[in-house]
Amino acid sequence: MSANVVNQVAFLRTSREFPEEPVQLVTEINKSYIDVANAVNNRTISIYPANRPAITGNNFFIKNQRRQSLRQIYYITSVAAPLAHGIRFFPNIIFTMMYGQFSDSAMGDNWYGFLPGGSTALAGQRTFWVDNTNINFLAGAGAETFVQGIIILEWLSSP
Repeated sequence: MSANVVNQVAFLRTSREFPEEPVQLVTEINKSYIDVANAVNNRTISIYPANRPAITGNNFFIKNQRRQSLRQIYYITSVAAPLAHGIRFFPNIIFTMMYGQFSDSAMGDNWYGFLPGGSTALAGQRTFWVDNTNINFLAGAGAETFVQGIIILEWLSSP
């Protein structure tokens, strides 16, 4: 492995020799535990809550400052009006990912993807963008019928 790679700490050794002497064994087990904890804590966390944000486990280093990202999903049943996102401290955050899917039926027979981040929609497409209070929706001419969907927002915590 290259010495210039930033994320070497997230990978565990594939083998380890444990000494037989009790004091040395305790020391080696303690080191092993720290290695495992660091590797686990440096992985993406796959929790997608709907009512409050969750830490994603993703870390961003901006201007030599570590910032963790947060994630929240929004289940939507209408795109006729903006949906309040409830994210606090809006002027101080940076979005890292915005994505979502929607279905044209209550049974979820067909699923389509939103195009994120657009204030204009292409013909046949649906898009959304986020402002300081809402998730806003727009449909291009001939876009698929909307019945239900999910929007996922991920953003950096405040510095």
